[in-house]
Amino acid sequence: MSGGVDSSVAAALLKQAGYEVSGVHMRLEADIMSKNLAALERTCQLLGIPLYKLDLEKEFKQLVIDYFCQEYGRGRTPNPCVACNQYVKFDIVLERALETGADYFATGHYARVESTPEGCKLKKAADITKDQGYFLYTLGQEQLRHLLLPLGELTKERVRAIAAELGLPTSGHHDSQDVCFIPDNDYRAFVAEHVPLKAGEIVDINGKILGKHGGLAGYTIGQRQGLGLSSDEPLYVLEIDAESNKIVVGSREQALHNVLVARNMSWISDQSPKEPMEITAKIRYKAPEAAAELYPADDGVEVRFNEPQSAMAPGQSIVFYRGDEVLGGGIIDAVLY
Repeated sequence: MSGGVDSSVAAALLKQAGYEVSGVHMRLEADIMSKNLAALERTCQLLGIPLYKLDLEKEFKQLVIDYFCQEYGRGRTPNPCVACNQYVKFDIVLERALETGADYFATGHYARVESTPEGCKLKKAADITKDQGYFLYTLGQEQLRHLLLPLGELTKERVRAIAAELGLPTSGHHDSQDVCFIPDNDYRAFVAEHVPLKAGEIVDINGKILGKHGGLAGYTIGQRQGLGLSSDEPLYVLEIDAESNKIVVGSREQALHNVLVARNMSWISDQSPKEPMEITAKIRYKAPEAAAELYPADDGVEVRFNEPQSAMAPGQSIVFYRGDEVLGGGIIDAVLY
């Protein structure tokens, strides 16, 4: 439980359904997510459930913050929320919960788990505007067998209404920011404090020098603002070349690509596809789903989109869907053409 409205209502709904509920709060770097701790403690008292606090500062720094900064230092664009879910919440915390004798592990994510004769499936939330299945693509059958997602069938408006009806202290809380450990969501300033920055050249696709950059970690694929360049047309970051310490920029049309390679794959079924398949995919959380063909490879997959996609960023997670089912995903490793 973070102290926000979603996890608070999830706990309340489970208590109403007759479950024996305990809350678990992760203490992270400099009390990240603990600014709502007082409200969380009042919520648990109101619900009549115990609250356990796990000190995961060391693990969170190593598995999420260090990874985030290192990836940016390599010219890649990581997704720390995916890493946190994979290595902290649904690994360390889930394991400790089961060790205490718990039967299930619940979160306030907006997604659904469906049990079928073929195994557990991960489905999008009923409220597609709040769907968070994208962040859960690394889960496998063992985690899903123990996972409860009480908010999967609800809208955010209904969740807030339930919190208000129950008089929960979190009912008026705003949604959390994109990256919980970055003040004011200024990731460039945060990375600059953790990664040595080395100035280099900004060039066009032909290698012509257009300007200077202050360090690769301050840029991401598709970025338009903050380049400090004068041009007759808008310029976008097309490539971040860590080996040569160069930023390659170009037009919006040059930022469009059809084919990428993804590695570090995860599959909800625990089974890698053996044959090519038609899917839809999201190349980042806020990107629209796009139709594509997926081709398995020995160490990953090749994804060929029916229509060109903008700003495919190595380091970002690509997630695959079939209808409302989340199939799995991986990390974008390279953009081919």
